[in-house]
Order: sequence, then C-alpha cells, then structure tokens
Amino acid sequence: MRPADPISASAVGVRKFSKGHSGDLAAARRVLEYASAAIESLGETLNGDFSRAVDTIMAVKGRVIVSGMGKSGHIARKIAATLASTGTPAHFVHPAEASHGDLGAVTRADALLMLSNSGETGELSDLITFAKRFSIPLIGIASNPDSTLLQAADVPLLLPKSREACPMGLAPTTSTTLQLVLGDALAIALMERRGFTTDQYRELHPGGSLGKALIRVCDIMHSADELPLVAEDTPLGQALIVLARARFGCVGVVGRNGALVGIFTDGDLARCMNPGLLDRTIGEVMTSSPKIVGPRQLAAEALAIMNEKKITVLFVVDSADRHRKPIGILHMHDCLQAGLQ
Repeated sequence: MRPADPISASAVGVRKFSKGHSGDLAAARRVLEYASAAIESLGETLNGDFSRAVDTIMAVKGRVIVSGMGKSGHIARKIAATLASTGTPAHFVHPAEASHGDLGAVTRADALLMLSNSGETGELSDLITFAKRFSIPLIGIASNPDSTLLQAADVPLLLPKSREACPMGLAPTTSTTLQLVLGDALAIALMERRGFTTDQYRELHPGGSLGKALIRVCDIMHSADELPLVAEDTPLGQALIVLARARFGCVGVVGRNGALVGIFTDGDLARCMNPGLLDRTIGEVMTSSPKIVGPRQLAAEALAIMNEKKITVLFVVDSADRHRKPIGILHMHDCLQAGLQ
C-alpha cells in the first residue's frame, strides 16, 4: 500500500483541528448561556425566604454548618469558606461522615445550610433528622419544592429549574453554578447586615496580597518618642543632632501650638550648605507645608504618594486634629518591609 502523502495528511489534520475549535467554542458559549439565563431567573425568583435565611443565620450564636454530597458538597465547602472569611463563622461537614460521628460537630447553637439539587440526596437524611430532633435551624437549597430537604427545611431556598450544559443533561453544571451564586449572595448579604469592615477583613486575611493591600499607616508607622521633632526657633546645629539620631533622614518642625509647619531633610542640608548655615534657625531653612498622611489611610496609598513625590518619608497627622499635630512618621522602608511594592 502506498503511504499517505504527508502534505495531504497535514491538510486533513488542519481541517479537523479547525472544526474541533469551532465545537469547543460552541460548547463554552452554551455553558455560559445556560448559566447566565439561570442566574437571571434566580434573581427574579428570590423572595422573602432569602431574608429569612439571613435572619436565621444572624440569630444563631454558633456557626453555620454547611453540607452537601458529591458536586453539591464541593460547592458547600466553598460556601463555608466564603462565609468564614467574611465574618460568619462556618464549617463544612460531610454528610456521609456525619452519620459516623461527625454529627458531634453540630450543636444546638448552630444553623444548618444544606445543598442538594434534587433535594432527595439520601446521605443528608441523618443530618435532617438530627436538626429536627434538636431544633437546629435548617436552611435548605434545592430545585424541587416538594423534595424531602425543602419540606423539612425551616427556610427553603428554591433554585429555579435549569438546563445542565452537559450534552447528556447529567453532569451538574448550571445547577451547581446556581448553588454557588446563591451561597455568595448569602455571604455578601450577611457581610452588609453585620457591617463587616475592611479592618475585620484584613484580620481574617493576614497573609498574601489581600492582607498586605489592607495594611493601614497606623499599623506600621513610628510614633511617640520616635518622632524627630524640633521647634521653629531651634538653632540648625541642634536640629542636625536630632536629624542624625533619629535616622529617618529628616526632622519635623513644629510651631508653638505643636502643629507641623515644616520639614527639613538631609537632602535640604546638602542643597543649602554654606559657611553661615549653622548660624540660622531650622525655621529659616525648612520646607513649609510638608506632605502628610492620615493614620487610617492605607499604607499602599502612602507609598504611592512617596513614589509620586519622589520622597522617602511622610509625617502622620490625624485629620480630626485641627492643630495638625504629628502623631507618627512613616518611612518608605516600613512599607517595603511590610511587603508593599
């Protein structure tokens, strides 16, 4: 048999590859189309039960125990993690493990949030029974209002009927997207109900870029006796001693009422060096109206100011103080050591 011509074979391969790409994009767009339509439908069908679910979670003194089986279980884990990281203590319990001792993780101070697309997942039955036996609030998420889960739930959250993007209609796709979106909606509603702040968020995210991005000036500034401050009428020679001891490369100049009126840096010293310099006061050679920053501002903002103005230090002044008295000092190195860039 004559071997296939390599050029012809290559051309056939390209045609098949192109057809495959077209099919890939069609599948992707179908997934997005189904998910988008389902999420829109979910938004339209949300009702007072959603607020009842928020009320229920807000009322418990313990945690939200989130559970689900299979793909719903994976979504439940993510919802538990999102709740916990946004101010609502939460924990995932595997329903099969719950039947073998992990029910001990559930207390009467908790609320149960259970996920099942059909609402008939057998592994959830022991958790449902446990909740009913000990009067533990149960929030159910499912797509069948007549299902065992939603009939047993104190607060039923009904998912709209949706088409799975799987061509066989079997693999959970659109349904799990709806569960995830509804879980996120609960987490954000609870955040807003609690008045959860960026400071609290940073406390729960001390590592990584999120924690660094939320560091405030007051967290890393130098304060109290570390401040290199001199009065306006201080002889320059004495001010230079303060400058050298502080090692910030500058001194702040304060008026009679303690307000920050100027700054003098080692760069200023180099620029105004002359034979009679030491006979002058710091107030005569200082730079008036120095750049300042507030203690509650993000350290990243302060670093941006230093980069923009090509300076390495900022005095910290409380904006609520009409006298503009300095309460701290922030050096660029402090920002860099905190991991800001």
